[in-house]
Amino acid sequence: MHFDHAGIATTEADSLVFLFEDLLDCEVVHEELFDGMKLVFLDLGNGYLELLEPTGEEGAIARYLDANGPGIHHLAFATEDIDAAQNGRGTAASTSSTRSRAKGRGATTWPSVTRNRPAASSSSSFSTDSPARR
Repeated sequence: MHFDHAGIATTEADSLVFLFEDLLDCEVVHEELFDGMKLVFLDLGNGYLELLEPTGEEGAIARYLDANGPGIHHLAFATEDIDAAQNGRGTAASTSSTRSRAKGRGATTWPSVTRNRPAASSSSSFSTDSPARR
């Protein structure tokens, strides 16, 4: 398993693209509209930043921004075997979900599972295929 990307919720993806391109010398490698969001992936060389901008007033990212403001929404890790990754980390079925993502299949471990572990504050995702690598 390895780090794949950090998802960042924002209302201004285009502005963040310019900022990160300048600060981190990275480039956009993938853009799409998916499930009420504009997704933009920036290649960092050893992983990606995924910018998540809502396309309307409704949807998961719009609700997240209303409740929490902009910032890190999730961390994603790539693995060959998503089921083993979840089971090996002590993730109970009632606290995680597996579903189709923008590009591939993923599972989310909710913050309540990781809350008592060091440095855990957002959800983490396990992915069988990197969205930006397709």
